[in-house]
Amino acid sequence: MPAAEEVRATVPFGEALRFWLRLGFISFGGPAGQIAIMHRELVEQKRWISERRFLHALNYCMLLPGPEAQQLATYIGWLLHRTWGGIAAGGLFVLPSLLILIGLSWVYVVFGNVGWVNGLFYGIKPAVAAIVLHAVWRIGSRTLKHPARTPLLWAVAVASFVAIAVLKLPFPLVVLGAALIGVAGGRYVPEQFALAGAHAAAGGAQVKLRAVIDDDTPTPEHARFTPGRLGRVLAVAAVLWLLPMVLLVAAHRWGTLAQMGWFFTKAALLTFGGAYAVLPYVYQGAVEQFHWLTGLQMIDGLALGETTPGPLIMVVAFVGFVGGWTHQVLGPDALFAGAALAAAVVTWFTFLPSFLFILAGGPLVEATHGQMRFTAPLTAITAAVVGVIATLALFFLQHIALAAPKWGTPVDVVALAIAAAAAVALFRFKVGVIPVIAACALAGMLLRLAGVA
Repeated sequence: MPAAEEVRATVPFGEALRFWLRLGFISFGGPAGQIAIMHRELVEQKRWISERRFLHALNYCMLLPGPEAQQLATYIGWLLHRTWGGIAAGGLFVLPSLLILIGLSWVYVVFGNVGWVNGLFYGIKPAVAAIVLHAVWRIGSRTLKHPARTPLLWAVAVASFVAIAVLKLPFPLVVLGAALIGVAGGRYVPEQFALAGAHAAAGGAQVKLRAVIDDDTPTPEHARFTPGRLGRVLAVAAVLWLLPMVLLVAAHRWGTLAQMGWFFTKAALLTFGGAYAVLPYVYQGAVEQFHWLTGLQMIDGLALGETTPGPLIMVVAFVGFVGGWTHQVLGPDALFAGAALAAAVVTWFTFLPSFLFILAGGPLVEATHGQMRFTAPLTAITAAVVGVIATLALFFLQHIALAAPKWGTPVDVVALAIAAAAAVALFRFKVGVIPVIAACALAGMLLRLAGVA
């Protein structure tokens, strides 16, 4: 065997731990960028896992609610180093983002009224609106295909838009309706509900050298399904959810922290299609039902989430921080401690189901992969997600246009111009999210300081 094909049999846990920590600080670019980083590092460079096994794991994670990139890291860590490997990989994927967002959220609530800070967010908000529009196009072009070939999927997308934007129906009801349509569609018109091909990893390079987990490497014993192991994982997960909830209820009765824990547990179970899909549900609860923050603050939080590493769903940490601060969950003398605790509580209950899905449900979901009765409802839900995200884009555009009109016009033409420029950069010139947000933030600050905006 050539020397180039010789590979060590295992990866030391300490080495893996250092990589997962570094990944948590460099995982910019949303799920596509994060998956591309893992592919380059783990498949092409380190050869910890083969191309085929990597894509198999990715397809597995795409079938689950929750952030697929974080779940993919959890899956690979679990495959390499059992349960603790999965916990370390998934936890370190989130922890740096949580700490960064707590710091940025504190700056936001303390210094948010400073002129230059207001200017930054004035420019960032239109950029976020353009980014959401781009997400509609990106997900829609991958899911809906041509209207003549997938008319039912287009109908589901339009119906979900009307259900949220016009009828104000709750997001869980929209998801349930789409899933039921998918069940029927998979039985009677399966050709319209066939999932597109697997997500291609960035770079597309075919790795021919042997990997630690190669194509022909047997499934590790700990990754095989047994009823006893499933029962143990479910029991531990139940304790990890129930114990904090009982403590929160005992300490504050059914107060803000307990409400956050219960609400974001439900939100975690609805994140089919990525963070943008569940944000309307988060908005309904956090802004309209519980009043943890305002609509404009929600847009600011999404902007912060776009500019920090980690999953975009980490915007929930901002929601928790601002809600904990404004509701003074630990009293007026401990605003920062209460807000940081709320952010941690929200993060815990949001991501706990993701670990459960991988550690307990992995072998079960993998066994059903590729079966139409399982994938057709997912396809219908993804089509509904397109319509739901379109309502989010409409909401953001309305807020930036009507927030502070100037020059005697009924809308803020400056903010709309920034949004249009950001959309051109994203759609026409394929500029990345971070450069677009940075440029818009700088433009907003300069325009605000110059008195133009």
